[in-house]
Amino acid sequence: MLKQLQISNYALIDELNVRFETGFSVITGETGAGKSILLGALGFAMGDRADTGVLYDKDKKCIVEAQFELTDETLRPIFEENDLDFETECIFRRELSPQKKSRAFINDTPVALQTMKDIGNQLVDIHSQHDSLLLTDADFQLRLLDNIAQNSSILAEYQTEYANYNTLKRKLNELREMATKNTAENDYLKFQLDELDKADLKEGEYSEIEQTLNVMENAEEIKTLLVTANGLMDDSENSILGQVNSLSNTLQRMQHLLPDTEILSERIDNLKVELKDIAYDLRHKEDETTFDENQLQTLQDRYDLLSRLMMKHRVKEPDELITLRDSLKEKVSAFDNIDGAIAQAENALKESAKRLKQHANALHEKRCQAAAVFSEKVTNLVRQLAMPFAVFQVMVEIQEQFGNKGTDDIRFLFSANKGIAPDDLRRVASGGELSRLMLSIKSAVSSYNYIPTLIFDEIDTGVSGEVAAKIGGIMQQMGESLQLIAITHLPQVATQAEHHYFIYKDNEGQRSQSHIRLLTREERINEIAKMLSNDKVTPEALRAAEVLIK
Repeated sequence: MLKQLQISNYALIDELNVRFETGFSVITGETGAGKSILLGALGFAMGDRADTGVLYDKDKKCIVEAQFELTDETLRPIFEENDLDFETECIFRRELSPQKKSRAFINDTPVALQTMKDIGNQLVDIHSQHDSLLLTDADFQLRLLDNIAQNSSILAEYQTEYANYNTLKRKLNELREMATKNTAENDYLKFQLDELDKADLKEGEYSEIEQTLNVMENAEEIKTLLVTANGLMDDSENSILGQVNSLSNTLQRMQHLLPDTEILSERIDNLKVELKDIAYDLRHKEDETTFDENQLQTLQDRYDLLSRLMMKHRVKEPDELITLRDSLKEKVSAFDNIDGAIAQAENALKESAKRLKQHANALHEKRCQAAAVFSEKVTNLVRQLAMPFAVFQVMVEIQEQFGNKGTDDIRFLFSANKGIAPDDLRRVASGGELSRLMLSIKSAVSSYNYIPTLIFDEIDTGVSGEVAAKIGGIMQQMGESLQLIAITHLPQVATQAEHHYFIYKDNEGQRSQSHIRLLTREERINEIAKMLSNDKVTPEALRAAEVLIK
């Protein structure tokens, strides 16, 4: 429920702080005193858009805070989905700077405006007389009926399967489209695949050929260098190995004369072993390095083939040709097995349709049950409002096609006159009838605890006398199930509320300011008397007001 509303620098309000109570409350006041401004500020705190035109002082920031008491655990998921703490005391705060910068907070956590609006819609339903047009909206009608039928879990299951059904349907259509394409496309794919298959591609082959060609193309120079290296190592008078052998012999003769040289002799011997290994490897490489023109030509042809394929298929790396070949195999295989794939997709779609139909039937059954009870309840209520022969009926008709919310077409039918069959609400209900019908619907829905706080903005406009008293009685009953706040001009409605707030305008300063206060019993009697006697309070009006309040 809404516990408190704090407003700073909004429209005609400089500073305002009002606490609200449980049950049924009314707000009265003269036209232009600021009743609609109060609701505008609350809507602003709940995520409605506003511009800097609402600033009372154009140089100051506007701040509106709405404090709620949350006791319904069913609201917890929407908070957790948005990474917000679910607490008993919840504060919505909205700020608007003179520079048109808007900020939104829930429990001091910054949130997107849409998030604030989505959560706010779960806490407060602000209904004006113009909102009665919603009754003629098909989406509103279906959403209302599903709330009454408590279809949220079944509807979620249906919509999950509906998404799967549409995915399978798209896949089947793609396969059928593929099957109807010209076979020339498949022939071209097969031609490309055949060319790549014949190439007998091997991973890493291109770089190996490139390296081998580099060696073969420089074989003569490599051979010359290897011969030179071998000569320096072992095949000349002053070869490295010959000189090392002489050095080793000299050190061995020196050992008995200078024992410390034994360690040097061992190091030279180790060096001789390493040098002999190097000499062996050099001779081996010299023997291996040959120039074979046939082999060179074969490798060059292979290298050119791979290069040409890379250029043709516009790939940068040689191994990408292997990836392309495998992809072509899958496409050709899929085309060759298209009939089997279509049959498999058709079966999957049929199974999904069966499951979807089961969910749709479950939704339809619950909607029909709720429609019957709801129709009777609303009819009984609206007949109390000077329409004794009125009939309200919710029609639930099954359609052939699956939709996002089932297979049902929902229509609200209404007749205000005796002997006239109910017809589509959009064609037969007048503005005044829509207002009374919406009140009856909201009253009927209130018993389902669909929302913690409901606010009516002059929904009783255009009625008086006995009908006004009946409207007040219905609102009083609604206040037993939820927090109901009604802005009204009717004394018959105001007297039936538990709490009475008065909005007034102060014109004594340089600028007009709106204020609000909770009336005492004596103030309330006087205010009701004004409403009964057109602002001129008479003794008779005071007595009548006291009787009405009692």
